[in-house]
Amino acid sequence: MSNINLQCLLGIQCNDFVMIAADQTNSHSIMVMKDDEEKIYRISDKLVMGVVGDSGDTTQFAEYIAKNIQLYKMRNGYELGPTAAANFTRRNLAEYLRSSTPYFVNILLGGYDKENGPELYFMDYLASSVRVPFAAHGFGGFLSLSIMDRYHKKDLTEEQAYEILKMCVKEVHKRLFVSLPNFQVTVVNREGIKILPVIDSSAMK
Repeated sequence: MSNINLQCLLGIQCNDFVMIAADQTNSHSIMVMKDDEEKIYRISDKLVMGVVGDSGDTTQFAEYIAKNIQLYKMRNGYELGPTAAANFTRRNLAEYLRSSTPYFVNILLGGYDKENGPELYFMDYLASSVRVPFAAHGFGGFLSLSIMDRYHKKDLTEEQAYEILKMCVKEVHKRLFVSLPNFQVTVVNREGIKILPVIDSSAMK
């Protein structure tokens, strides 16, 4: 759990889509191991999960959730929606929290439901869960929430939401003592999941 707050997750939900950004830095102690880590996992056709925490915990927990949701689809013939997937994820976090092998992960889960539209859920390692219009994890989130609160509107376009995330990343680059050079961005809408260009120093010039 030592570096969980040194990582950053950002998420915005609007009328037509959910957009999640995650830093790509993998660090161990005082060393940066890589700067192209994938921290946003595809859970189903219209569901993604941004996960930060220790590398083993994030990969194992995200894959566990993804495989179980796919198993549910195989058994029942339809996928879980974002609300059901969030409840399933939160229940598993709570159960492992009370075991000898808890997962220390913070999560933003976003998806698109054909009846309820886009949904974004904030979850932390203590198994709290709440649906939100925008959210952030980590020290970078402390610098970003005020920007998202100021500029977030329900009727934003994907381009406008991407620009807001760029503003957040620019503030993180400017003011956070830890270097988080690259942020991957994923959007979920009625068509499915789309990968957007990475936000880095060159993208903000």
